Amino acid sequence: MTVTTESFAAGTVVGGPSLPQERRLVTAIPGPRSQELLARKAEAVAVGVGHSAPISAVAAGGGVIVDADDNSLIDLGSGIAVTTVGNAHPKVVEAVQRQAAAFTHTCFMVSPYESYVAVAEALNRLTPGDHAKKSALFSTGAEAVENAVKIARKHTGRQAIVAFDHGYHGRTNLTMALTAKTMPYKSGFGPFAPEVYRAPLSYPFRDGLTGAEAAARAISMIEKQIGGDQVAAVIIEPIQGEGGFIVPADGFLPALVEWCRDNGVVFIADEVQTGFARTGAMFASELFGIVPDLITTAKGLAAGLPLAAVTGRAEIMDAAHPGGLGGTYAGNPIACAAALAAIDAYETEDLPARAAEVGAIIRHRFTALQAGDARIGDVRGLGAMMAVEFVDPTTKEPDAALAAAVAKAAIAEGVIVLTCGTYGNVIRFLPPLSIGDELLNEGLDVVAEALASV
Repeated sequence: MTVTTESFAAGTVVGGPSLPQERRLVTAIPGPRSQELLARKAEAVAVGVGHSAPISAVAAGGGVIVDADDNSLIDLGSGIAVTTVGNAHPKVVEAVQRQAAAFTHTCFMVSPYESYVAVAEALNRLTPGDHAKKSALFSTGAEAVENAVKIARKHTGRQAIVAFDHGYHGRTNLTMALTAKTMPYKSGFGPFAPEVYRAPLSYPFRDGLTGAEAAARAISMIEKQIGGDQVAAVIIEPIQGEGGFIVPADGFLPALVEWCRDNGVVFIADEVQTGFARTGAMFASELFGIVPDLITTAKGLAAGLPLAAVTGRAEIMDAAHPGGLGGTYAGNPIACAAALAAIDAYETEDLPARAAEVGAIIRHRFTALQAGDARIGDVRGLGAMMAVEFVDPTTKEPDAALAAAVAKAAIAEGVIVLTCGTYGNVIRFLPPLSIGDELLNEGLDVVAEALASV
């Protein structure tokens, strides 16, 4: 079925896999209907809530998003790594519809229900490590991070939390303190939560250090400036997300984990963006050979519905007293139903393997372009979490203007890509794993043409 403005107006738009998997530009972007919505947005929505693609989305599925003007755009962002299984996946849609017809909310802390427990059981089974685990469910990634910190502090009786350069952990007060980048996340919003410290990350493209060297540098700073016996937790994204998809050098993460074990420090892996098949494994920690004490998840967990979790060693998770963890909407039953369906898709459709295939296509394409274009400083990532860092060809300084121009040109031609990076000079690729090779390659063609044009 082709979505038209008439079907949109009539309320009969069908999304999901039924959408034609094609890039189609009926109007310039934004078209007139999208412009109408953006004008309404400007009047009704706070300026602080921005957007990347100037469209009014009406349907999505496979590898496309369709707007109100019947333009079909190739989706290389997945709603920031959320719709990993594909938008409106049939299993997820059916599960959500079934649960919504039964009940939409009771609050798990008032009247528990089976789907929450089933999600916790699945997370305990899937996350790295064969030790006894428990989970607690929340609504957002930031909320999961905050609760992981609460649990670690309660377990250790310590206060200090160590985060890393280029890290992103959320927009709440505590998670803003953990997040490294000031604009747009922190500027003017302080003061922030205390007892948060920042250590240097392994950034192979820019620091030239081995993993062992980078870890020794970070550990030295922690020991000298904080003291190992004062640290409750070290929290890190196995691959930095908003910070630029930075993949640490081999050995960096294992060395941090070892130091944490030796000093009674809780190691928290923030896998909100890397989790659930995105990197070619169910969790990125597996690819680095580490077993976190606690792991935070969200985004891809429930295929577009708000659900997050903290999963970890049972003895650490049980440190919080009864009533110390929770939230009115935490573990909403509809979101839990979506998560169980998404987890089933990840496993039965072997989506980690698909992520590896997608990543290989992206890496091959941009590595080839890099050979003839010195503005591409680095091509990096794992699985379907890939990025290109743009630099000045002479100085290798970050070129944020180029990244922004490429993204803008690609979107104008019907391909949604997202920028990121501490310096704003990175384009990230997070396609849904339901995208076909032909559509993916067409999207990469458009990005390559956009780069050539600027």
